Amino acid sequence: MDGATILGLVTGLIMVGSAIFLGGDSLPFIHVPSLLITFGGTLAAVLIHFPAYRVRNAFSVARNCFVSKIREPTEVLDQFRQFAIIARRGGLLALETVVEQQSDPFLKTGLELTASGCDAETLTAALKREKHAIDQRHNSGRQLFEVMASAAPAWGMIGTLIGLAHMLSHLTDPAKTGSGLAVALLTTLYGALFAHLFCIPLAGKLESRHNEETTIREIMLEGFLALQDEHSPGGMEERLRAWIPPQQRNDVAAERAKAA
Repeated sequence: MDGATILGLVTGLIMVGSAIFLGGDSLPFIHVPSLLITFGGTLAAVLIHFPAYRVRNAFSVARNCFVSKIREPTEVLDQFRQFAIIARRGGLLALETVVEQQSDPFLKTGLELTASGCDAETLTAALKREKHAIDQRHNSGRQLFEVMASAAPAWGMIGTLIGLAHMLSHLTDPAKTGSGLAVALLTTLYGALFAHLFCIPLAGKLESRHNEETTIREIMLEGFLALQDEHSPGGMEERLRAWIPPQQRNDVAAERAKAA
């Protein structure tokens, strides 16, 4: 569970809600026609922009903002160091014993290909295809939230224009004038709030997660190539440590020294 995403959303909602409640009556901020214009229009724009299957898949990718945890480069280094120890003792074929223990499809594919003894070019091409498929899924999710982020304020402005038109056409009727003004103001509020508290931050989080996961995939690919070249755990660590931030390198070295 990613606490930062949930904490950010909850904090934003609490801050906005507190400002509304502390200002007095909160009921005027709940307006069904404004909600229909803003969120219904945003949903319509998304469904027009993307095929239905991409909308469905994108929301499944968006779950990564809340439930998944990206592995640290140091964890991957330690894992491949263990793979190198296994390969050194029993050869590359011995890696088949750990394939089923892995839950990451990318890692499983790499282990299977490495254990089969395929050449570096074949291994690289296969893993690049896997990585490309992952990139496509991540991009679909991010693009959907980017479209929502641009559509929500636009529909809020459309609602504002509808509300103003309604208000100006009933200037002699105070009740209808108030209703039109509510639509004019609240659709803009809903659109801005939805875009800037939900859509834009989630799109940014997906981009950040994608970059982190891309780095992890690159480390894994380099690790598989290292397994093909040599079975030395020390050589594996030296080859992958360039991907580790300097401070974490010092932490890994301290742990190694303590273990020794």
